[in-house]
This record gives sequence, C-alpha cells and structure tokens, in this order.
Amino acid sequence: MRRRFTQGEDAIRVVAEINVTSLVDVAFTLLIIFMITAPILQGGIEIQVPEAAAGPLSSSEALVVSIDGNEQLYVDDAPVTFDEFDATIEQVIKNYESDEVFLKADADLRFEIVVRVLGRIQESGASGVNIIANPERRRGS
Repeated sequence: MRRRFTQGEDAIRVVAEINVTSLVDVAFTLLIIFMITAPILQGGIEIQVPEAAAGPLSSSEALVVSIDGNEQLYVDDAPVTFDEFDATIEQVIKNYESDEVFLKADADLRFEIVVRVLGRIQESGASGVNIIANPERRRGS
C-alpha cells in the first residue's frame, strides 16, 4: 500500500537543519594540527645566538647564512663547506631576491670563523649584512 502525501494534514515537513558538530570537530582538529606544525615549518637552522642590543629584522626576504656550534656553515638551510661558500656566495647573492644578508652565528663560536664569513659576505657585493642576535634581557625585570 502506497501512501500519497498531500498538502493536507499528512504532508511531510521538510526540516532544513545541518548537523555542524562533526564540522566543528574537524575544524578544531585542523587548528590543533596547524598549531603544532607551524613552529616546525618556520625553517632555518636552530642556533643559540648571542644576546645584544638588537632591533627587529627589516626584511624577511633576505638570504640567511648560519654557522652552528660545530662550525658547520649553512646558506639558507643547505649545508656547505667553507670552500664551497667562498666560491659561490657572490653568485647566490646575485640570484637571490634581495642583496641583503642576515648572519646567524652560534654564541659559543670562535670569533675568527664569524669574521671570515662576514668578510666574504661583504666582498661578495651584499648591500648590507645584519648579524642576528637575541634582545638582551633587562636586569631587574
């Protein structure tokens, strides 16, 4: 027996509700995933830089040269030897978006290593070399 629904008392009422509970669960899950992975995706080599009277960085487009505590040299995130660095830094700066360079050196690194890299960057034609440091902590604060 088939029922026919008419517009009378037996008419079907269409309810236009969407259950958003599962959508909220997915949104919160994605938010948690992004919160966990965002610091990982920032990139760069993890280096303990020295503290100094430092201002904010002026450009995020600049080339970053890093030297870790084991005297390993990195151009952006790529490890290079000192010989490779000396031979290619000028070409890397020419091909980069900005001719500004940020030097990030480990706080416990020998000073002669930093000076050698800094001198080679300046010779390569970089418009400016900025040394990255953590802001000093104020005493008594």
